[in-house]
Amino acid sequence: MTVSPLTPTDLARIRADFPILARKLHGQPLAYLDSASTSQKPQQMLDAMTSFYSTSNANVHRGVYTLGVESTDAFEAARDAVAALLNAPSRREVIFTRNTTEALNLVAKTYGVQNCGPGDVIVSTVLEHHANLVPWQVLAEQTGATLRFLDIDDEGNLQLDALDAIAREGNVKLVAVTHQSNTLGVRPPVAELVAWAHALGAVVVLDAAQTVPNRPVDVQALDVDFLAFSGHKTLGPTGIGALWGRESLLADLQPFLTGGEMIRSVKLERTSWNSLPWKFEAGTPAFAEAVGLHAAIDYLHAVGLEAIDAHEHAITDYALGRLTEVPGLRIIGPQTAAARGGVVSFVLDDVHPHDVAEILDRHAVCVRAGHHCTQPLIERLGLAATVRASFYLTTTEAEIDRLVDGLLDVRRVMGV
Repeated sequence: MTVSPLTPTDLARIRADFPILARKLHGQPLAYLDSASTSQKPQQMLDAMTSFYSTSNANVHRGVYTLGVESTDAFEAARDAVAALLNAPSRREVIFTRNTTEALNLVAKTYGVQNCGPGDVIVSTVLEHHANLVPWQVLAEQTGATLRFLDIDDEGNLQLDALDAIAREGNVKLVAVTHQSNTLGVRPPVAELVAWAHALGAVVVLDAAQTVPNRPVDVQALDVDFLAFSGHKTLGPTGIGALWGRESLLADLQPFLTGGEMIRSVKLERTSWNSLPWKFEAGTPAFAEAVGLHAAIDYLHAVGLEAIDAHEHAITDYALGRLTEVPGLRIIGPQTAAARGGVVSFVLDDVHPHDVAEILDRHAVCVRAGHHCTQPLIERLGLAATVRASFYLTTTEAEIDRLVDGLLDVRRVMGV
C-alpha cells in the first residue's frame, strides 16, 4: 500500500507540537535542518518526562513502595514499546544503553571478544559512522582477527563484488553495516549482506540510528542479529538508546559492565548474573529518559512511520531539485531521492563548509558542516568536509527555499 506524504495541514499541526520551532534566530524563524545529528522534541515527550519527575520519580527495580513500583512499571513499559517498535520476538532482547555508540560497543566487547580470534574476519564498510567502525578496529587489534571494509562507488553504493575475496581470507564471524549512511543518505543492500553473512555462519550488526526514527524497522523481517539505535534521534531525550539482539546470542554472553542490578547473587567469592535483559544494564538506568523515549515512540506511531518515510522522500526530492539551482553546488552521493534517505551532503565551489554553515546560521538555517563522524568516507570521496542538510517530519518546502536563498547569499558574501 502506498502511503501519501504529510500534507501542509499535517505539517502545521505537527510543527505546533515542537516548541523550539517557535524560536527566532537573528530575527528569523528557525529552520532546523540537522535532524540526522539529533532530532527536536515534541511537547508530548517533554511533558511525559516532567510529569514523571513531578509524580513518580524513584529508582527502578529496588523499592517496593508506590513510587518505586510506578517508576519500575514505567521503565519496563518503555522496554515493551521499543520491542513493539522493532517487532522484537521478546522483550528480553531489548537492552537499554546510552546511545547507538554504547550499544555497538557492547556487541564488540561481548560477542566480539568471545567469538573472534586469529584467522577470523570482521567485515564493515567505508560508509560507516565512527561508532560502527572504531569498535571493530579495536576488536581486531585485541583478538587478532582481520578487519576488512567494503568499498563504494562514487555515489556511495557498496561494491559487493569484493565479498567472495573477503570470504576466502578466513572465517567471517561478524558483519557490521549501517542501515542508512548519516552522510550520504545511502541505504545499503542489507538483505544481500545478511544472506551472505548467514551463509558463512556470521552474525550481522545493524546500525539503525538513521532509520528507526523515520520508517518501520522490523528486526524479524531484516533477519539481522543485533540492531542499535539512539533515543535522541527518535524525538526522545539524550542519554538513552537500545540494543536489540537475538536472545539465543545474548544468553551466552558475559556482561559488558558489572555492578548493581545486573547481578542475581553476590558473595565475596563469586557473583552470578541476572537474567536478560538486566544482565547488561548495570547500575541505575536512565529511567526518566526511558519514559521520554516511550512518549516519543507513541508520537511516531500517532503520526505514522510510513507517512514520515513518505514525507522524507518527498521533501528530499524537492531539496535535490532546488539545490541544483545554486551555481557551483555539487551534491555528494545519489542524485535521486529514491536512492537515499532524508540526508543531502554537498560542497559549494571553493567555499569551506564551515563558512557555508556559519553564513547560513545568519539566516537561522541550521546545517552540519565537517566530516560527520565519517572521516574514512569523506576521504574516500576525495573531500575534506561537506555541508549536510538533513530532514525529518517537521521539514517544510519553505525551509528548503530558505536554505537555497541562504546558499545564494553565501555566494554573494564569499564572492564566488
